[in-house]
Amino acid sequence: MPSSAFRSYSKKAPRPEVLNGALAEAPCTSGGAHVDACDAPLLVRFLAVRARTVQLIAHLSDEDMVVQSMPDASPTKWHLAHTTWFFERFILRERSPGYEPFDDRFDFLFNSYYEAVGARHPRPMRGLLTRPTLKQILEYRRHVDTQMRCLLGQPLEPEVDARVQLGLAHEEQHQELLVMDAMHLFAQSALKSVFDPEWPLAASGRAAGFRCSGGGWARIGASATHFAFDNEGPQHRVWLAPFAIADRLVTNGEWLSFMSAGGYQDARFWLSDGWEQRCAEDWQSPFYWERHGDRWFQMTPASLQPIDPAAPVLHVSYFEADAYARWAGARLPTEFEWEHAVRTVQGLEQVYDTAWQWTSSSYAPYPRFRAAAGAVGEYNGKFMSGQMVLRGACIATPPGHARASYRNFYRAGQRWMFSGVRLAQDVDQSSDAPDPDPEFMSDVLAGLTRQPKVLSPKYFYDDRGSDLFEAICETPEYYPTRTEIGMLRRIAPEVASLLADDTMLLELGSGASIKTRMLLDASPKLSVYVPVDISPDALHAASERLRMDYPSLTILPQVADFTRPLEMPASLKGQPVLVFFPGSTIGNFEHDQALALLRGLRRGLGAGDRLLIGADQVKDPATLHAAYDDAAGITAAFNRNLLQRINRELDGDFNPLSFRHEARWNPRFARIEMHLVSTRAQIVSVAGRAFSFEEGESIHTENSHKFTRESFTGLAAEAGWVLEREWISGAPSFGVFLFRAR
Repeated sequence: MPSSAFRSYSKKAPRPEVLNGALAEAPCTSGGAHVDACDAPLLVRFLAVRARTVQLIAHLSDEDMVVQSMPDASPTKWHLAHTTWFFERFILRERSPGYEPFDDRFDFLFNSYYEAVGARHPRPMRGLLTRPTLKQILEYRRHVDTQMRCLLGQPLEPEVDARVQLGLAHEEQHQELLVMDAMHLFAQSALKSVFDPEWPLAASGRAAGFRCSGGGWARIGASATHFAFDNEGPQHRVWLAPFAIADRLVTNGEWLSFMSAGGYQDARFWLSDGWEQRCAEDWQSPFYWERHGDRWFQMTPASLQPIDPAAPVLHVSYFEADAYARWAGARLPTEFEWEHAVRTVQGLEQVYDTAWQWTSSSYAPYPRFRAAAGAVGEYNGKFMSGQMVLRGACIATPPGHARASYRNFYRAGQRWMFSGVRLAQDVDQSSDAPDPDPEFMSDVLAGLTRQPKVLSPKYFYDDRGSDLFEAICETPEYYPTRTEIGMLRRIAPEVASLLADDTMLLELGSGASIKTRMLLDASPKLSVYVPVDISPDALHAASERLRMDYPSLTILPQVADFTRPLEMPASLKGQPVLVFFPGSTIGNFEHDQALALLRGLRRGLGAGDRLLIGADQVKDPATLHAAYDDAAGITAAFNRNLLQRINRELDGDFNPLSFRHEARWNPRFARIEMHLVSTRAQIVSVAGRAFSFEEGESIHTENSHKFTRESFTGLAAEAGWVLEREWISGAPSFGVFLFRAR
């Protein structure tokens, strides 16, 4: 049975008939005098754990406690009886002479999986047990609790003491299962009933950072001095390579970025079994997530609640956690890395109070593991196949129940438990890695040496960066793409009417070439298409799609930085040209850089050649902030991806999650600036050089200048272009300009 738990319910009073039924005394049948709780610490703990279980059901109706919503879940009534059965079967029947069972039939009804005990009621059919009634089950608890009080008032043999401790830990596990199963039941109804109106939601917080561990020999497992489940031992040593582990869990906002970037539709990130299950069950989001209009909600014990982007993501399977980690350029920690980090690495948060955390370790026995003799030996060992290990604890775990050595386990595709994601990374680099691009390395080292630090936005567009930018264009806040596409559909015929026969279309920063199709569809005069982009994969993928859709079009892709002079094929010289520069990319350049780029284009073209260019217009800062810091966090992921590229290609050790994405409006220069702000003081290594960051220090990664009609046409005129046509949309305003070379 997977491990689980409980939280404090001090403000909630259970129904009197439940509490009285659970704790009221009755005459002992096993001998021994009543002992006051303060004289017997184990008795005090027993009564507290048993009371917690009935406190959990305070807001449930009798009907709520009968139903079973799926085979993996159990009715609340069954949990109440099964935890009682455990004490009766494994302690009172075996260790209390003269004990009289409450009802011999319960041995069949409430056995979970103990083959050595005998036959049992089928698990998927527990919801059919309308009898015994809730009242009878509470009487059963009262009966067993009374006899346990008598037993615990006497000196216990060590073996009996250990068995009682196991029974208490077992009941704490079922307390968490009870919450999980009841919440799953309520989630199936449109009413979205409340399990507990005072249930605390997962707390918001900062983005995670990575903490390094030097690895080495690590002692894993529980010591023999305190209670632990048998699967937590024997204690042994393992060798760990150096690694880094996130100090907080992955957030809902980060998960929304994964979703918006097509993470659930891209098989590249998924294990084969995970992809098969994702497709079969049509996973599009974490379990319990629902979309209502433009907002996401999730089911909680306090009913349906809006998604908090800064809170940790919950209810994801191992398959989803692994896919997200791959997409994020990281991985899941092994269970040994997790345990070693919790014991030795300072500053880890959300270890035991939020979500069980998936590891990449399959649930298997430790060296020299031996299951205990008898039926209790089936408690953990028999499940060491086909399961994955989770570590930590969750918002339903009782204080003191979890520990660093605790091994929870579930099947890789299960999602209804409180499960989350803590990322890890390798910190050592392969010695046979390809040589870095010298220009990229030179620009990065120079930019990190400057004060303030700066990185060029042209390096955003590796393969993942290109995918993320396409996802940005789909966000509701990012108006430029949506507005420009609408304008191009409307004006493409007018542009086409001005073109000469056999015009060559030259597109700068072509990406997926989505906007290009509007011009191609409107003008058969375009005979040659030359897409120019810095990302070879994006360029060639787009070119192949266009070749299929436009078989008569000559397509000549160029992998190049369009800020440099372009080498055009000699056979095309003298052919009329339309340069297409959409997206307001011109706004990424400083004034002198933009002027130089426009002049360079003018010098490379003949008189009468044209430039069709997008230029975003000045507008209110609130609209701009939203467009460059979307609620789903895709722009933040796009910005941080530059650090991941540096790690991969320049032997860097940036922790991307220790840098906060920030969009700033600079009215002096009429531009939105993108920054990566260090969330703490840290030292980062890139290509063998160290760079220090103060808390709050930023790397300036991009500018997006905004224009007025006058400022932009004046810039183009200074570079040698004559305005031929202009189209400016309504709010949020965007401009498309057609210029002719002078």
